[in-house]
Amino acid sequence: MGDVKGFLKHDRELPSRRPVPVRLLDWREVYDETEPGAIETQASRCMDCGIPFCNNGCPLGNIIPDWNDMVYRDNWRRAIDRLHATNNFPEFTGRLCPAPCEAACVLGINADPVTIKQVEVSIIDRAWDEGWVTPIRPAQMTGRRVAVIGSGPAGLATAQQLTRAGHAVVVYERADRIGGLLRYGIPEFKMEKRVLDRRLAQMRAEGTDFRTGVSVGDDVSIEELREEFDAVVIATGATAWRDLPIPGRELDGIHQAMEYLPWANRAQEGDLGVDEVPIHAGGRKVVIIGGGDTGADCLGTAHRQGAAAVYQFEIMPRPPEARPDVNPWPTWPFVYRTSSAHEEGGERVYAVNTVEFLDDGNGNVRALRVVDVESKVVDGRPGFHPVEGSERELEADLVFLAMGFVGPEREGLLSQLGVDLDERGNVVRDDDWRSTVDGVFVCGDAGRGQSLIVWAIAEGRSCAASVDEYLMGETDLPRPVDPTDRPLV
Repeated sequence: MGDVKGFLKHDRELPSRRPVPVRLLDWREVYDETEPGAIETQASRCMDCGIPFCNNGCPLGNIIPDWNDMVYRDNWRRAIDRLHATNNFPEFTGRLCPAPCEAACVLGINADPVTIKQVEVSIIDRAWDEGWVTPIRPAQMTGRRVAVIGSGPAGLATAQQLTRAGHAVVVYERADRIGGLLRYGIPEFKMEKRVLDRRLAQMRAEGTDFRTGVSVGDDVSIEELREEFDAVVIATGATAWRDLPIPGRELDGIHQAMEYLPWANRAQEGDLGVDEVPIHAGGRKVVIIGGGDTGADCLGTAHRQGAAAVYQFEIMPRPPEARPDVNPWPTWPFVYRTSSAHEEGGERVYAVNTVEFLDDGNGNVRALRVVDVESKVVDGRPGFHPVEGSERELEADLVFLAMGFVGPEREGLLSQLGVDLDERGNVVRDDDWRSTVDGVFVCGDAGRGQSLIVWAIAEGRSCAASVDEYLMGETDLPRPVDPTDRPLV
């Protein structure tokens, strides 16, 4: 490493976030510009650790020490080449990934880890600014055609790899714009859509064909699909949301998170005015059920819409501030975290369960009946058990269910293709990413289940290699992961 004592001389520092009262007035990303030289200083903290566990912590196998050293030495052009060698979309992961690489950083054993994620996004943003990111067109075409169904990160990674290998790739997306959850799930304040659009422009220039507003199985039959294409990749994600079937669930004002979040994104796209958004939190009391990232996305969106009050419920107890002994390095630390949305207000309520939604007499939700719970084992089975005397009501005008997803949607595409599903409802795939139907491959959340963006991109890259080998008999495309890989948890 360029500065072998960098980690001793410098503390971990992240760029500052814009003041809360300022950023709540717009939908721009929350971070301020970094000071000149700050990223180089942070990159210098990367140790000469011998065995870089960060590489293994990253599903993509990003060669992190290399591009940290290059940034420290002010060789940004080489840094983006090294970063792009393993990651098609570092501008997405640098903004949205929870950074398992940092959790595995050797410096993190007894100090604050390197700001890997911030260095990563700084490299790619500078590369775009400098004009270093250009279309990479195939040297020759193979004459083979591949359909990729779904345009989230897994589908986009698959499509870009196969296009660059010389195949004619068509990406089908049932929404009116490309991007999947990157487009209509991730709020603008976490990733402005210009970041997505500039990458899609590169992919179009490389030759990838995007077709929006197409529901495969309805608008295009399975028979037409199989006749036109030599291989099919299922990259539809895990879009079947988890529901909460308790009394009062049918009341108006109770929505799934993914019924709520896309409208704010559509308003930012200019499809409708802010006052035309069908589900709007302005001046209303909001309860979000689910303590994860999707719940935080609802929280930040409700803040920008001017909610009167927001509560975020989590059935699990509040995590500890530091790693417990049962959760050692380099596993992912289950600790208390504060996102930018949590900084902006609202109340986080842990170890609570909703037992009933209450009616205002006109078919609208007016409150939730909730009870505190404790985690304990009864008759050999762990579970959440109500705390006697803790039942109470909490007023609410809007309730958003952000409890995760249970797998891909089974009706339509999957049922018509005839692919097998596992016991969790995910599409079965073998070691070569093939489904149980010949010529049909699967990657991303549709096969893995709900997971991280970095896993989706890694699976898309590996799946593309298997498709290329299936079509051509051999492949030079990389395989960062196999279908049985699991995070260090």
